[in-house]
Amino acid sequence: MANELLRALVLEDERPTRNYLVELIEATKLAEVSGAVGTIDEAREALAGAPIDVVFVDLQLAATGDSRTGLDLIRAEVDAPGAPMFVIATAFQEHGIEAFKLGVVDYLLKPFSEERVEQCLRRLRARRPERKSGAMRVVARRKKNLVFVDPQDIWAFEAIDRLTYVHSRVGKLDIDLSLIAIEASFGRTLTRVHRNWLVNLALVQEMDRDSGELTLIVGTTEENVHVPVSRDRARAVRDLLLQNATGLRRP
Repeated sequence: MANELLRALVLEDERPTRNYLVELIEATKLAEVSGAVGTIDEAREALAGAPIDVVFVDLQLAATGDSRTGLDLIRAEVDAPGAPMFVIATAFQEHGIEAFKLGVVDYLLKPFSEERVEQCLRRLRARRPERKSGAMRVVARRKKNLVFVDPQDIWAFEAIDRLTYVHSRVGKLDIDLSLIAIEASFGRTLTRVHRNWLVNLALVQEMDRDSGELTLIVGTTEENVHVPVSRDRARAVRDLLLQNATGLRRP
C-alpha cells in the first residue's frame, strides 16, 4: 500500500492555474487528481462521492462570484468522518496561522513549483493512514430496493434535470450522487463525453457517425445504451478510443 498513489482534489477558481496545479501534482508520480473544481459546492459534492486523500484549496474564489473562501470548505469538512488532509494553495500568506489552527497540513504559495509540490506530497504520503482493501461498489436504487453494482459492470452515468442514473449490466438505476461526485470517485476510469454523460470508454462497442453527430454505443451486443458526444468533445473522445486500438488506417 505504501506505493499507492494519493487521491487528490483541487479547488481553484481560475482554470489556467487549476490545470497547471493538476499537471504539477501528477508529474510527481505520487498522486492522481480525482477531481478539479472551481467552487466550494462542487468540492463538497466531490468529497461526498469519493474517498479523497488530500484537497488542495485556493483561498480566494472571486472568479466564481463566491463570497466564501477556501477556509469555509475546510471548516465544514475537516472534522467529518474520513475527512481528507487539506493543503492551502494560494497567493496570500497572511492566513497561515488560522489555516494551521484548522489542521491544514501544508501551505503552498503561488507561483507553484514541481519541487515544492513534490515535497508536500511526500509529507502527505507519510501521514496518510492505510486504506482498506477491496473494490468499491456503487449503491443504486431500483424502486425501494438498493442495488449493489460492480464498477466493471457500469457502462455510463447520465444526468437528466436533477436526477442521475447509472446504466449497467443490471439495468438503468437511480443514483443519489451528482456527475461531479461520480467523476471524483472514479477518476480516469470514466470520461466526460457530454455535460450530461460520463462513459467507461473501455466498454464502447461502436462509434456511430451516420447522423452527423457522434454517438457511442456502450455495453454489449444484446444490451447497450446510446450516448451522445458533444461537438466540442468529439475529436478528443475519438482520439482516446483509437489510442489503444489497432486495425484502422490513419492519415
